[in-house]
Amino acid sequence: MRPASAKSDGTSRGALSIPRVGLGVFRMPSGTATRELVREALTLGYRHIDTARIYGNERDVADGVRDSGVPRDQVFVTTKLWNDDHGYDPALRAFDAALERMRFDYVDLFLIHWPVPGKRKESWRALERLRSDGRARAIGVSNYMQHHLDELLAHATEPPSVNQIEASPFLQQREVRALCERHGIAVEAYSPLTKGAKLSHPVVQRVATESGATAAQVLLRWGLQRGLIVLPKASRRARLEENLRSQDAALSDEAMASLDALEEGLVTGWDPRRAP
Repeated sequence: MRPASAKSDGTSRGALSIPRVGLGVFRMPSGTATRELVREALTLGYRHIDTARIYGNERDVADGVRDSGVPRDQVFVTTKLWNDDHGYDPALRAFDAALERMRFDYVDLFLIHWPVPGKRKESWRALERLRSDGRARAIGVSNYMQHHLDELLAHATEPPSVNQIEASPFLQQREVRALCERHGIAVEAYSPLTKGAKLSHPVVQRVATESGATAAQVLLRWGLQRGLIVLPKASRRARLEENLRSQDAALSDEAMASLDALEEGLVTGWDPRRAP
């Protein structure tokens, strides 16, 4: 799954395509709110929803997909293996439980959520089986840094299709992205809006004014033009629409250079760089 050009609406390996702007539902409450948010997002044109077992809202995401009326095969759904489910048999059981919660026959992408030491090799072997069986259309990892990827690539029968990591102009992960590029691994950016921490940064504001975009669209557009799949969160229709329209604007080379200069190693969530 090599990153497509920023003008493309998908990233693909073989026949599988990932929409470049997805909806993240981390910390969205279980129940009606998440279900209605997913339904509204799909009505607006989203076709990529990212959840996880630890979020506690897999069932609500799946119900939102069904409520939307959009055919299942037109929605790219991701879920993830949590830390206490690592190991070959536990990972297979956890995947079965996820499908049961979602009442799906398959997921489009199943990720190892965190590089838990000791058991992650066996977990990957389980994911390869799920991919071979067709119940996970693609498999990948999340929060994997260079040393985690080096270990995985040394023993994997097939490389991960995706590595989902935190990324923004303030945390660019250049070495990890370069390694992924060399191996044809698509990079998904979670927290691409820095959880709102940098929306008022003067450089972001200046680029937004000059480009006729919002600050959020500037941060998302940076990711798209750097070949990333972006997974912003939103809880209101206006924000959903704003984030989705980030695909329509293009930033100049000068604007991109200004944003590239903002690197400061900002981590707003988990920091896997020292994870063994």
